[in-house]
Amino acid sequence: MRVRLVLGTVAAALLLAGAATAHAATGHTAPGTAGDGVTVDQAGGLADDGTVTLSGTYRCLDDSAGPVFVSSTLVQDRHSQGIGGTRAVCDGQVHAWSNSSVVHDPAYRPGEARVKATLMQLSSEAMGIPLPEFRAMRDADVMLG
Repeated sequence: MRVRLVLGTVAAALLLAGAATAHAATGHTAPGTAGDGVTVDQAGGLADDGTVTLSGTYRCLDDSAGPVFVSSTLVQDRHSQGIGGTRAVCDGQVHAWSNSSVVHDPAYRPGEARVKATLMQLSSEAMGIPLPEFRAMRDADVMLG
């Protein structure tokens, strides 16, 4: 149940991140998080059963204020959907991330798409409610196949 709550919070945060990342052609690091970053691999996986897999790398320096996640959204044509979330290890090293989700209706197709990846931290600063803090964002073109 906690995983669903966190993923639901991540999904909501992605909606907020969409506006913030619309202007970013290649990437953006939020103020005060120098050294944090996220990348997106140029190829995304698309299996016959509708499973979409996206991947890349991330780096974050500190997670003492709350858990950090790498979330991703896949956009193709007019269809946009969150594709999983990965808990980040914030030790200053570069780590790989990979998010997967089964998408049936409407299904994605092989070809060009866009990924919005976000390195996001949940912090409990307002009455114990986890609030998202966007530490790094990346918009990237990918080829699904």
